Amino acid sequence: MLLFLGLGCNPSTESQGNILFVVSNQHTYGDTTMNASNHFSEIVLAYDVFAKHGYTVDFVSPMGGAVPIGYIATSDSIQKRYLYDNNFMNLLKRTKSPSEINAEDYEVIYYCGGGAAMFGVPENENIQAIAKEIYDANGIISAICHGTAGIVNLKDDEGAPLYKNRKINGYPDLFENKEARYYQTFPFSIEEAIREKGGDFVYSEKRRDSFYIVDGRFMTGQDPSSSFVLATKIVEAIENKYSQQ
Repeated sequence: MLLFLGLGCNPSTESQGNILFVVSNQHTYGDTTMNASNHFSEIVLAYDVFAKHGYTVDFVSPMGGAVPIGYIATSDSIQKRYLYDNNFMNLLKRTKSPSEINAEDYEVIYYCGGGAAMFGVPENENIQAIAKEIYDANGIISAICHGTAGIVNLKDDEGAPLYKNRKINGYPDLFENKEARYYQTFPFSIEEAIREKGGDFVYSEKRRDSFYIVDGRFMTGQDPSSSFVLATKIVEAIENKYSQQ
């Protein structure tokens, strides 16, 4: 792993310090009637870290507008607080469309997970272009759990996978039920797609152990338990970047 992390000063006043969350509009697993959604904890646990450090977070989805949320645990104090925060919930009701996004405004793109992340986002060329522009401007590409599906089709100027030879994490096949109906709707296996395109997919064989990987400016986490630590490491990376200028 290549780390450029460290505690530093607050982001430069010359930088917007904005972070772009990518979410999906998909309400079902494929063409079925099974409900799919964005993973609420993977959104709010990271959002809470960024907000406490003074960063502005915007949401983009392939079609803009409202997105479905699920996997909600009101026993978790952070999730409960945001669930009843009208200002925050309005952000999920009024996500931006790709055409409304200026990639120059963002330090980081963060792909949120949940079953919905497998649909609509990975093939969206406009979101791909935003991610590449952020990365080319020395920004960070990050993803959590099934959100890693969103980076599968990212390419450089020569058409090679943007993450080629990079260590990438996400939700591994080990924990998928490939015989289940939900999985049969998936357009691809995240793990297989990353490897087939030249990435080094790595993962923990333990569940919910906050596993994450940092390789250069790719920062990826395995499951909801990774949300807090991944967001914390992203903040450290940004602040270290400006402390060295």
